[in-house]
Amino acid sequence: MTTTHTALRPADAALPDEGHVSAAIADVLAERAGHLFGLMGNGNAHLISRLTRGGFPFTSARHEAASVAMADAYHRATGGVAAATTTYGAGFTNAYTTLAEARLARIPLVFVVGDAPAGGRRFFDIDQAKAAEAAGVTTLVARPDNAAAVTHRAFDLALQSVQPVVVAIPYDLATAPLSSQVPLQPLPVKPVWPAEPHDLDRVAELLGSAQRPLILAGRGVLLAGAVAPLREIGDRLGALFMTSVMAANAFGSEWDLGIAGGFTRSHRLDVARQADVVLVAGASLNTFQTRYGTLFPADARIIRLDNEPDGGQNAGAEYVRADILPFVEGLLERVPASGSPTWRDAVPEVSGADFRSSHPSEDPVEFGPDGRLNPRAVVAALDRILPAERSVVMDGGHFIGWAPMYLSVPDPHAMVLVGTAFQSIGMGFGSAAGVSAARPERTTVLVSGDGGGLMGLADFETFLRATRRGVVVVLNDSAYGAELHQYAAKGLHSQAMLIDEVDFAAVGRALGAEGAKARTLADLGQLEQWLATHDDGVFVLDVAISQKVVAEYMRESVAAKG
Repeated sequence: MTTTHTALRPADAALPDEGHVSAAIADVLAERAGHLFGLMGNGNAHLISRLTRGGFPFTSARHEAASVAMADAYHRATGGVAAATTTYGAGFTNAYTTLAEARLARIPLVFVVGDAPAGGRRFFDIDQAKAAEAAGVTTLVARPDNAAAVTHRAFDLALQSVQPVVVAIPYDLATAPLSSQVPLQPLPVKPVWPAEPHDLDRVAELLGSAQRPLILAGRGVLLAGAVAPLREIGDRLGALFMTSVMAANAFGSEWDLGIAGGFTRSHRLDVARQADVVLVAGASLNTFQTRYGTLFPADARIIRLDNEPDGGQNAGAEYVRADILPFVEGLLERVPASGSPTWRDAVPEVSGADFRSSHPSEDPVEFGPDGRLNPRAVVAALDRILPAERSVVMDGGHFIGWAPMYLSVPDPHAMVLVGTAFQSIGMGFGSAAGVSAARPERTTVLVSGDGGGLMGLADFETFLRATRRGVVVVLNDSAYGAELHQYAAKGLHSQAMLIDEVDFAAVGRALGAEGAKARTLADLGQLEQWLATHDDGVFVLDVAISQKVVAEYMRESVAAKG
């Protein structure tokens, strides 16, 4: 979905945007990014003006944190590299949390920032390059002799390393005239990890002899373009599938057990725990994905395939380091179609409508013990009510335990969780705005908690402005639910964990949206009616959910930590 734009060159050469460092950077952004997200300040005013004057797509945040969150989500929704910008100092530090999230989640984006003058820091400047380095992010400095080349380098490095890269514009060089360009050394070639024949033979034999093979695909499979051959291997074996969150519904198969880990529903978990051989491709297999080691049987043979260094998060897995696509293609050549009954024959219910429905068999009651709505019942009902062509965006918080379990999405780019890598909340409205800019043809559905919603409230307006058709669902338990279930349950005083109830539907109406408060499942009909009668606009549904219903992943996390 990423659009390529040609360099922007206004006809009037006397315009203040022309012929300097910021202009050169802007022209490269126009060529290589599909959209720019940011907030204008002293350090990036000339850059933004150059782009908006030429009609390049730009979405302004209301808080700098949303600038990187929007670009992050834009990438997740399209697969294309994105760009963000802020000014120096507070503009940079306000975006630091979302930059750290993008780094930990391995999001390729270019973040263009103002910076201290090349001639020396002022009393209010900080060492932004060292701050970025502390988060694991590389900074490249633009100068009159390299502005275009260094910006191209940033895009190349972001794509090669699958990480964010900062381009810094020293304040005193922002409008400095370009000089003779100094060529940059080529980037080192990324190492190739070949598919070794002995590894291929061994893994093919393990899969071929398995009685209950399961294939788990992560984001690495999407990046490698290996979904189709991996699915064919599974179909030949009669295997079942699972995915990570960032690869949700990648296989598009009726034999997919859904998202692996803390978001796996209990009846699907019962089946996954029968697997005897598991091939994990392009997924980290971290403790959350393995449900603290309980996702698969203790005696299951697990092979993890990736071209990144093994993080050692699952000592029970056999690690094979190889580039994913050639290895999967090599496996496909070695795995014949099974001529005998397969695991699929033993569990035909997996492909059935009842097994795959969103009905919350785990807990179908309408209300929790405190008389407020059961979030499982609410989100399961929303799966039926919301348009099928939707992007589901989630902020961080306790409530994320339900949307990935019950809300289906059309493809992996439609399930967007920004904040989970850095364990942050408050990024929801910005992330959802980025998704709306990326995929305007779909209904953007933001699912937020009340704590994160209040933290990111400045960009509620950004979401409304950027969204053609959207729904905001606030699962409102009047609390910081994660803290409540981890610490109040252990006897800590709960005062700081509680939030006076805010009606987000009323806030939305004040900003120009429509909305309603839901206290019963019947109240969800207001959203259903709005969707039936509106082709555009945003509806805010504030749902009063129970403080007493604990998400499965949270219950297991608390138990694992003791």
